[in-house]
Amino acid sequence: MSDLVQLTKQNNIAIITINNPPVNALSPGVPEGISEAIDQIANDPSVKAAVLIGGGRTFIAGADIKEFGKMTTGKPRGAGLLPLLLKIEDSAKPVIVAIHGTAFGGGLEVAMSGHYRVAVAGAQVGQPEVKLGIIPGAAGTQRLPRLAGVAKAVEMCTTGNPVKANDALKSGIIDKIIDSDLLAGAIAFANEVAAKPASKTRERNDKLGNAAENAAVFAAARETLAKKQRGLKAPQAAIDAIEAATKMPFEEGCQFEQKLFIDCLFSDQSKSLIHVFFSEREVSKIPDVPKDIKLIPVNSAAVIGAGTMGGGIAMVLANAGIPVSLKETDQAALDRGLATIKSNYDNSAKRGRFTPADAEARFKRIKPTLSYDDFADVDLVIEAVFEGMALKKEIFKDLDRICKPGAILASNTSTLSIDEIASATTRPESVIGTHFFSPANVMRLLEIVRGKATSKEVIATCMNLSKTLGKIGVLVGNCRGFVGNRMFGPYRREAQFLVEEGASIPAVDKALTDFGFAMGPLATGDLAGLDVGWRIRKEYRHLEKPGVRQPFAEDKLCELGRFGQKTGGGWYKYDENRKASPDPEVDALVKKWVAEAGTPQRQISAEEIADRCLYALVNEGARILEEGFALRASDIDIIYLNGYGFPAHRGGPMWYADTVGLKKVLARVEEFHKAHGELWEPAPLLKRLADQGKSFADFGKQESAAR
Repeated sequence: MSDLVQLTKQNNIAIITINNPPVNALSPGVPEGISEAIDQIANDPSVKAAVLIGGGRTFIAGADIKEFGKMTTGKPRGAGLLPLLLKIEDSAKPVIVAIHGTAFGGGLEVAMSGHYRVAVAGAQVGQPEVKLGIIPGAAGTQRLPRLAGVAKAVEMCTTGNPVKANDALKSGIIDKIIDSDLLAGAIAFANEVAAKPASKTRERNDKLGNAAENAAVFAAARETLAKKQRGLKAPQAAIDAIEAATKMPFEEGCQFEQKLFIDCLFSDQSKSLIHVFFSEREVSKIPDVPKDIKLIPVNSAAVIGAGTMGGGIAMVLANAGIPVSLKETDQAALDRGLATIKSNYDNSAKRGRFTPADAEARFKRIKPTLSYDDFADVDLVIEAVFEGMALKKEIFKDLDRICKPGAILASNTSTLSIDEIASATTRPESVIGTHFFSPANVMRLLEIVRGKATSKEVIATCMNLSKTLGKIGVLVGNCRGFVGNRMFGPYRREAQFLVEEGASIPAVDKALTDFGFAMGPLATGDLAGLDVGWRIRKEYRHLEKPGVRQPFAEDKLCELGRFGQKTGGGWYKYDENRKASPDPEVDALVKKWVAEAGTPQRQISAEEIADRCLYALVNEGARILEEGFALRASDIDIIYLNGYGFPAHRGGPMWYADTVGLKKVLARVEEFHKAHGELWEPAPLLKRLADQGKSFADFGKQESAAR
């Protein structure tokens, strides 16, 4: 018997317990241990039934994802789960699967091979494989429709979203909810059903529906996917596999599922999504910050500025249970900010995200104020005023005077130097950047910017706090624009140049939405407010190299008061519902401006549009990586996936460049360098890695080894 699986007995009921902490993943040894236990039970005449349960905090949370990597690199692996699941299902003694925590992916596939499933009320089940670019590979698409029906199986396998125990009971995935102790309840249930004939899931066909009903379900699902998961391979494959369950005998359906599973597993999409899965876990590891460092307790906070960002940040803190003082300079601004927060909470309650009482409790954690009186004892202050260095330094000078020793002083700046802000205080070790993304109460990314003097305790506390706030915290260095906005500059610069060179505004955005972005770069500017970038460009104009071409059309739009959605017009015009449409007036203005500037016009292909925008990102990312402002290429990917809408199935800009091949990327960058001048000078790291036949991922490994 494997060390990871234990077999015990309580009277006539065998208990198979999986102990593979932390999440009882189906790593090598677990399937073998379960298989051996089933054999022992079969040969023990005193056993009438068996309970299969997870030790620790969960049932089986899924497969060991490292095993997928072994499969794609051709390393030897076992026979897979299918033979084990058939063995469980063929057991002459009923197997009752007892679920707490989660039964996800392979965990649910194991559970469905049992004869019965019981669960605690807080348990969740799901087939989240699609989020890794694959489909269930151990008959999940064949057994699930037999238990839950075709429509529910399609929903679960195409979205990958978890299903709560009550919903799973209604759908027929589980047979009973246990209100008391799970093991005791499961044993009692096993005693009830031990003598009854138990049906095998694979032989149940009553929920597989008829051809006409199913055709409608599959057509509707494919239509939804075409809109919501455009270009994604796995959700379509999941529908194909479930359709096979309704048309083929079980064994043939399993073979068909296996073929689709392997196709998906070997695709770039799956490799990219698995890269994202591991990168999200890697991002919290900071080489020079010890794991056991003492964290600063954050039990109270204050936010300066009740505008869009400040109000959103106050909500994030309140949602995490942290009481927060929200300061503004005048009553009208404070009232406006609070009204927006109240309306956000009311809308969340209407949509069922929170109960009205919960929304009210969160709102009450935010205390409005016009003075610094409440700041003396708070553990954390986040400044969220507009991007102006003089104003920020003034505020930090005040905070230095007012706040208690050891309080964390954070700036929600998106481009300004943390070191310069910290210089206004006598405690630069307590100053850090916390760059939230708008809307702060929705977006998952938090760039945490370390200054030269920021203490390791402050860094570790903010990285840990990001988890408490439900964010993905990525530690970055202090340079202009940090990582995200420093790369976003060249990306949007190229989009503007392309328009000035003759591409239409919708064509530029379409090339990037076709690549997988939710919005193109020009529409994104309109959403964020064109004036934001305009203000930053004016602040930094003195640093620009004379004679180097810069885009001008967007600044001219701003001079006309066209700031984007908020003013009803930017690159596009917007109706009262903020719905965009092309604006002939802007087309005419751009034509006039480029004619005055003498910019030659030409036809530009969608391929060139995408390459120029994407490789501008990659080239700048390579500089950031080499200069040490990002710890790993994968950290840059996580920033772009969670803050800038880069399509997850492409893995992030640096991973995408690796999949294209750095030699090819470099050749294209050199071509643009020749055609468009020094802004396209290839980054030394890109050139070096391409010449060595290496990837950005290799550079990360090299650096880790060196550290």
